[in-house]
Amino acid sequence: MRLDSHQHFWKFNTAEYGWMKSEWPIRRDFLPADLQPLLQQHGFDGTVAVQARQSLEESRWLLKLADESPIIKGVVGWVDLRSATVSEQLAELARHPRFVGVRHVVQDEPDERFLLRPDFMRGLRELPQFKLTYDLLLFPHQLPAAIELTRQLPEQPFVLDHVAKPSIRDGGIDLWQENMRELAKSPNVHCKISGLVTEGDWANWNPADFKPYLDVTFEAFGEDRLLYGSDWPVCLLAGSYERVFRLIENYAQQFSPISRSKLFGENAARFYGIKI
Repeated sequence: MRLDSHQHFWKFNTAEYGWMKSEWPIRRDFLPADLQPLLQQHGFDGTVAVQARQSLEESRWLLKLADESPIIKGVVGWVDLRSATVSEQLAELARHPRFVGVRHVVQDEPDERFLLRPDFMRGLRELPQFKLTYDLLLFPHQLPAAIELTRQLPEQPFVLDHVAKPSIRDGGIDLWQENMRELAKSPNVHCKISGLVTEGDWANWNPADFKPYLDVTFEAFGEDRLLYGSDWPVCLLAGSYERVFRLIENYAQQFSPISRSKLFGENAARFYGIKI
């Protein structure tokens, strides 16, 4: 199975998507019918839809889309992991066979050790009983907390989104690569090769800009723990679906066909428990 492990759907309105700047061209609806021809064009069987709002309403809506669209093989939604009723929230959503994981927008939390807060960790400890994964969305300065967290919860499957959003446009790499290698030492952590182009120079990037970051990530995580994701439609801020896909496809030509099959779907299917 070939899977795009990371993209988003939304019906745009300014109240719920305030993080989108007024000049951004993605301030419109993006739905499965928009993505389906892109997946077909690039040989993908389906996708994992990831939350873009922090609401149970959106998680339910994504699952409804999954019922209506066979291209959605899994949904990573949001629940309030700090809530006293987190078990009930998880139980409701986990009844749906395509609910595969949870994500919180940790990158927006001012506390760089937010992941280690007792109330948040209490919620994370509820995930294994529902066989749910957790997507780590964070910035490089939050990696030390992620390293500590993933070691404290060795039975919980984690995946790092967007290689922790290094400052590619500024060439910042030293501390990021040190922490990425440290995080990768935890075998319960995977990493998505996604979201790179929006960390580069949107108008003027070229593939060479990303090679140092890809080299570090591929070396640290290895062929069995890497998942390709387009981050569509957010990627459209810096490049088309085609261009984003070709960036990673061309880089991956140095690896074996088996390694490429893992990167472009098999690892995602195994990590999220998606059946062919």
